[in-house]
Amino acid sequence: MSRIDNGEHVGSRRGEPRVGIVDRLRALIGFGSASVREDIEEALEDATGDVTPHERVLLKNVLALHDLRVADAMVPRADIVAVGQDATLGETLALFRNAGHSRLPVYGDTLDDPRGMIHIRDFVDYLASLAERAEPAAAAPKGDAQDHASMEHAPTASLAAIDFSTPLSTVDVLKPVLYVPPSMPALDLLVKMQATHTHLALVIDEYGGTHGLATMEDIVEMIVGDIEDEHDIDEEPRIETVSEGVYMIDAKADLEEVSRRLGVDFTPEENGAEVTTLGGLVASLAGHVPMRGEIVPAPVEGWEFEIVDADPRRVGRLLVHAPK
Repeated sequence: MSRIDNGEHVGSRRGEPRVGIVDRLRALIGFGSASVREDIEEALEDATGDVTPHERVLLKNVLALHDLRVADAMVPRADIVAVGQDATLGETLALFRNAGHSRLPVYGDTLDDPRGMIHIRDFVDYLASLAERAEPAAAAPKGDAQDHASMEHAPTASLAAIDFSTPLSTVDVLKPVLYVPPSMPALDLLVKMQATHTHLALVIDEYGGTHGLATMEDIVEMIVGDIEDEHDIDEEPRIETVSEGVYMIDAKADLEEVSRRLGVDFTPEENGAEVTTLGGLVASLAGHVPMRGEIVPAPVEGWEFEIVDADPRRVGRLLVHAPK
């Protein structure tokens, strides 16, 4: 019987992790040691009662984030909405209004010459500071003394004081952005964004050009799915009949509407799964975000969901097959 010294067996090197009996058994039968991630994934597969399908999807997405890169989350170059530094304040304001983004990259001659980013809050603060420099309004007619006193102390602002033809390059409102390669782990970028308080990163290719754009919201959506606010455009998801018994449907389509249109109730039996869209139902049934070409059996016997369009974060469109 070996002597134990400070909790370690004699003969074992100090500081080395102790091999557990489960790992020894795995090694003996040729499976090798299991990682904590694999153990958690196996536990999620077996946990049918304690963990709802929605919770299972979130936990699996968190684990899958370890293997995803910035390239999986970024917006490609062709879809980047940016503003040139020579744009006027009026053009920048119009771009903010039409794009619906709170942050815009700023570039020199092309997107391959990034200069930083501009945040809508800093931009509006600058415009407000110019408007407040306007001359006080002309004296109002005599009236209540208290009203005049409050008007004298109230700040004055006039849009006429803003020169909207001023170039953006002359305005000190730019903020720095992060520059990252597309091969960087998405989780590392999330941690870096939290540490630097920067929510926008430009993805740079091997030649130094702009390859794409990634935001903190893009990475978080890889875990929780689409995050839409009250300003996002709400387009009506399409439900099209491709052929007899085959339907092309947007993943954002309301689950109750799909059930009504197709005449079959796809509502999951487990009330713990809070899914309201067809894409959410498919992800819950699969236990992960299914990829293009994957077929997921529906909760109704004979029906199947075939993924037509998807990325690592979400399902885009799918085919619903009726029983043959």
